[in-house]
Amino acid sequence: MNKLINFIKENKKQFTVALVTYCALTLIVGVVGGGLIYANRAELFDYFAKQYLADFEERQTALNGNERIVFSEESAITDIVSKVNPAVVSIVVTKDVPIVEQYFENFDPFEEFFRDPFGGGFNFQIPRIREKGTEKREIGGGSGFFVSKDGLVVTNRHVVSDTAAEYTVLTNDGEKYEAEVLARDPILDIAILKTKAGNVPYLEFGDSSKIKLGQKVIAIGNALGEFRNSVSVGVVSGLSRSIVAGDNFGRSELLEEVLQTDAAINPGNSGGPLLDISGKVIGVNVAVSRGAENIGFALPANLVKSVVNSVKEHGEIVRPYLGVRYTQVTQALKEKNNLSVDYGALVIRGDTPEELAVIPGSPADKAGIVENDIILEVDGVKLEESKSLGFLIRQKSVGDTIALKVLSKGKEKTVSVALEKAPNK
Repeated sequence: MNKLINFIKENKKQFTVALVTYCALTLIVGVVGGGLIYANRAELFDYFAKQYLADFEERQTALNGNERIVFSEESAITDIVSKVNPAVVSIVVTKDVPIVEQYFENFDPFEEFFRDPFGGGFNFQIPRIREKGTEKREIGGGSGFFVSKDGLVVTNRHVVSDTAAEYTVLTNDGEKYEAEVLARDPILDIAILKTKAGNVPYLEFGDSSKIKLGQKVIAIGNALGEFRNSVSVGVVSGLSRSIVAGDNFGRSELLEEVLQTDAAINPGNSGGPLLDISGKVIGVNVAVSRGAENIGFALPANLVKSVVNSVKEHGEIVRPYLGVRYTQVTQALKEKNNLSVDYGALVIRGDTPEELAVIPGSPADKAGIVENDIILEVDGVKLEESKSLGFLIRQKSVGDTIALKVLSKGKEKTVSVALEKAPNK
């Protein structure tokens, strides 16, 4: 210890210089370091905050399993519903209907036989029904959604099928707009309405060809015609289904390539959107399977989008047509009619003499297709139950030239057909 003290005394000057230098360097490093930390305080805080949250979420996940995933999914769904709800509408159907009243008519069955000079008799009162004018009354409803900021609305055709009725669009915030039916699709269960609403929120279409089984979906609509903007969540449980849909009036139609979902779809949901979790429309709710639970169907967005674009561009639905009536060839039809193939579209007459197999002057007529021909392929695509002639033609455009492989009188041939605009019905 004494030696150290003696050393410091002998080298006091050098020791003082070294100490001052060390302190100065420490101060400089501290000032510079502190300045850098202060200058980058936001980035450093963000970094450490993210690290803390990541560590916290990992600990929570370890404790609660998939709670973090559920929370994230729930947040996404609630955010999407909040965003798209203003663009989803209810459609109210009203019509002038007769006012019916009951009255009573006096009746004496013995009046002709027993005349009472004092005015008595055997009077009965018989109830009768009569009309007394008309009144406007709500007779139905459905769902729809805006697809343009100037008030264009998509819904199902069967929601607005009554040409004598009037239609009102009711928004989520209670605004009402009279609606004009611009187009009713004769093939797909789709209709386009026009309102005088301006600068409204609207939904965008997604690509329904990229939908995967099990994908999460959201359905919104006017459930039971009473509960506006009801939300249900489910998954895509089937792709490219073909179903026969019927209404309450005994009418039915074949719907092809529809999406199946287990999201609850009730009467009144018809015409509402089926959304993915990014808020894009991937389908239009159209039908529910009766007698079953959680089996609903939606028209794929790509087909609906083509109808909307057609109306926007032309003011009507412009679709290509071939001009034949046909029935799908199946194994049963082959065996019953001794056909040589078990696939294709058999060109055949309708139920009445007026319903010819080939429409005169149509593209098919010009191409030489005749009754009892079997169309086997369209542009190399084999016609099977999952790929009908009507479905493949709908994928084309007016003016397209297609190649049809046809079995005619036992011989196969290929004919070219130029598709034309389908006539308005």
